[in-house]
Amino acid sequence: MSQPAFLDKIVSRQDAAARVAMLPRPVVFTNGVFDVLHRGHATYLARARELGGSLVLALNTDASAKRLGKGPDRPLNNEEDRAVMMAALESVSLVTWFDEDTPLELITELQPDLLVKGGDYDMDTLAETAVVKAYGGKALAIPFVDGYSTTALVKKIRSAP
Repeated sequence: MSQPAFLDKIVSRQDAAARVAMLPRPVVFTNGVFDVLHRGHATYLARARELGGSLVLALNTDASAKRLGKGPDRPLNNEEDRAVMMAALESVSLVTWFDEDTPLELITELQPDLLVKGGDYDMDTLAETAVVKAYGGKALAIPFVDGYSTTALVKKIRSAP
Protein backbone atom coordinates (compact mmCIF):
# COMPACT_ATOMS: atom_id res chain seq x y z
CA MET A 1 0.00 0.00 0.00
CA SER A 2 1.45 3.39 -0.96
CA GLN A 3 1.65 6.33 1.39
CA PRO A 4 -0.99 9.10 1.21
CA ALA A 5 -0.03 11.90 -1.21
CA PHE A 6 -0.35 14.57 1.47
CA LEU A 7 2.78 13.21 3.16
CA ASP A 8 4.77 14.73 0.27
CA LYS A 9 3.99 18.12 1.83
CA ILE A 10 6.32 17.33 4.76
CA VAL A 11 9.90 18.40 4.08
CA SER A 12 13.10 18.59 6.08
CA ARG A 13 14.50 21.94 7.07
CA GLN A 14 17.37 21.33 4.60
CA ASP A 15 14.96 20.84 1.68
CA ALA A 16 12.45 23.53 2.64
CA ALA A 17 13.91 26.45 0.65
CA ALA A 18 14.05 24.47 -2.60
CA ARG A 19 10.45 23.29 -2.15
CA VAL A 20 9.18 26.76 -1.20
CA ALA A 21 10.76 28.14 -4.39
CA MET A 22 8.43 25.87 -6.40
CA LEU A 23 5.23 26.92 -4.59
CA PRO A 24 2.64 29.29 -6.07
CA ARG A 25 3.17 32.91 -5.02
CA PRO A 26 2.57 34.75 -2.87
CA VAL A 27 3.88 32.40 -0.19
CA VAL A 28 2.24 32.81 3.22
CA PHE A 29 4.20 31.60 6.27
CA THR A 30 2.96 30.77 9.74
CA ASN A 31 4.34 28.76 12.61
CA GLY A 32 3.43 27.17 15.91
CA VAL A 33 3.20 23.99 17.94
CA PHE A 34 -0.26 22.89 16.72
CA ASP A 35 -0.27 20.16 19.37
CA VAL A 36 -3.91 19.06 19.40
CA LEU A 37 -5.68 20.09 16.22
CA HIS A 38 -8.96 21.93 16.87
CA ARG A 39 -11.47 24.16 15.09
CA GLY A 40 -9.53 27.32 15.89
CA HIS A 41 -6.43 25.91 14.17
CA ALA A 42 -8.36 24.78 11.09
CA THR A 43 -10.08 28.16 10.73
CA TYR A 44 -6.88 30.14 11.29
CA LEU A 45 -4.94 28.09 8.72
CA ALA A 46 -7.73 28.34 6.14
CA ARG A 47 -7.80 32.12 6.56
CA ALA A 48 -4.02 32.30 6.27
CA ARG A 49 -4.09 30.23 3.07
CA GLU A 50 -6.70 32.54 1.53
CA LEU A 51 -4.14 35.37 1.71
CA GLY A 52 -1.79 33.83 -0.85
CA GLY A 53 -1.02 31.20 -3.41
CA SER A 54 0.35 28.74 -0.86
CA LEU A 55 0.77 28.29 2.89
CA VAL A 56 4.00 27.14 4.55
CA LEU A 57 3.58 25.93 8.11
CA ALA A 58 6.66 25.68 10.33
CA LEU A 59 6.24 23.50 13.40
CA ASN A 60 8.18 23.86 16.61
CA THR A 61 10.20 20.69 17.12
CA ASP A 62 9.40 18.82 20.33
CA ALA A 63 12.44 20.39 22.02
CA SER A 64 11.46 23.89 20.88
CA ALA A 65 7.87 23.34 22.03
CA LYS A 66 8.99 22.18 25.48
CA ARG A 67 10.93 25.43 25.92
CA LEU A 68 7.69 27.41 25.51
CA GLY A 69 6.67 26.42 29.04
CA LYS A 70 3.25 24.94 28.29
CA GLY A 71 3.89 22.06 30.68
CA PRO A 72 6.33 19.18 31.18
CA ASP A 73 4.20 16.75 29.18
CA ARG A 74 3.68 19.01 26.19
CA PRO A 75 3.55 18.62 23.33
CA LEU A 76 1.17 15.70 23.68
CA ASN A 77 1.72 14.69 20.06
CA ASN A 78 5.27 14.32 18.80
CA GLU A 79 6.61 16.47 15.97
CA GLU A 80 6.19 13.76 13.31
CA ASP A 81 2.54 13.17 14.25
CA ARG A 82 1.84 16.91 14.36
CA ALA A 83 3.42 17.31 10.91
CA VAL A 84 1.21 14.55 9.47
CA MET A 85 -1.93 16.18 10.89
CA MET A 86 -0.97 19.57 9.47
CA ALA A 87 -0.03 18.15 6.06
CA ALA A 88 -3.42 16.42 5.84
CA LEU A 89 -5.15 19.82 5.86
CA GLU A 90 -6.15 21.13 2.46
CA SER A 91 -5.11 24.68 3.38
CA VAL A 92 -1.49 23.70 4.14
CA SER A 93 0.90 23.52 1.17
CA LEU A 94 4.12 22.56 2.94
CA VAL A 95 5.20 21.58 6.47
CA THR A 96 8.67 21.82 7.96
CA TRP A 97 10.22 22.32 11.41
CA PHE A 98 12.36 24.73 13.36
CA ASP A 99 14.30 23.88 16.52
CA GLU A 100 15.08 27.42 17.65
CA ASP A 101 12.86 29.39 20.03
CA THR A 102 11.54 31.46 17.11
CA PRO A 103 11.38 30.81 13.36
CA LEU A 104 13.57 33.84 12.62
CA GLU A 105 16.35 31.86 10.91
CA LEU A 106 13.88 29.79 8.90
CA ILE A 107 12.03 32.91 7.73
CA THR A 108 15.36 34.40 6.67
CA GLU A 109 16.10 31.24 4.65
CA LEU A 110 12.65 30.90 3.05
CA GLN A 111 11.79 34.59 2.56
CA PRO A 112 8.00 34.20 2.43
CA ASP A 113 5.95 37.03 0.94
CA LEU A 114 3.64 37.25 3.96
CA LEU A 115 4.17 36.34 7.61
CA VAL A 116 0.93 35.53 9.43
CA LYS A 117 0.48 35.07 13.18
CA GLY A 118 -2.48 34.67 15.49
CA GLY A 119 -4.32 37.71 16.76
CA ASP A 120 -2.65 37.66 20.17
CA TYR A 121 0.64 38.84 18.65
CA ASP A 122 1.67 42.47 18.28
CA MET A 123 3.28 42.13 14.88
CA ASP A 124 5.28 45.34 15.25
CA THR A 125 7.21 43.91 18.21
CA LEU A 126 8.32 40.68 16.50
CA ALA A 127 11.85 40.36 15.15
CA GLU A 128 10.35 38.16 12.41
CA THR A 129 8.27 41.11 11.17
CA ALA A 130 11.37 43.29 10.84
CA VAL A 131 13.15 40.60 8.80
CA VAL A 132 10.16 40.07 6.47
CA LYS A 133 9.71 43.81 5.93
CA ALA A 134 13.44 44.27 5.28
CA TYR A 135 13.28 42.15 2.13
CA GLY A 136 9.94 43.62 1.00
CA GLY A 137 7.46 41.19 2.55
CA LYS A 138 4.47 41.92 4.76
CA ALA A 139 3.32 40.77 8.20
CA LEU A 140 -0.26 40.38 9.41
CA ALA A 141 -2.11 39.15 12.49
CA ILE A 142 -5.28 37.11 11.92
CA PRO A 143 -7.92 37.19 14.69
CA PHE A 144 -8.33 34.00 16.66
CA VAL A 145 -11.59 32.09 16.78
CA ASP A 146 -12.69 32.73 20.36
CA GLY A 147 -13.10 29.78 22.70
CA TYR A 148 -10.51 27.45 21.19
CA SER A 149 -7.07 26.68 22.59
CA THR A 150 -5.08 23.51 23.02
CA THR A 151 -4.14 24.50 26.59
CA ALA A 152 -7.84 24.95 27.50
CA LEU A 153 -8.72 21.66 25.80
CA VAL A 154 -6.01 19.79 27.73
CA LYS A 155 -7.29 21.29 31.01
CA LYS A 156 -10.83 20.25 30.15
CA ILE A 157 -9.76 16.69 29.40
CA ARG A 158 -7.75 16.45 32.61
CA SER A 159 -10.61 17.75 34.75
CA ALA A 160 -13.15 15.28 33.35
CA PRO A 161 -14.40 12.73 35.90
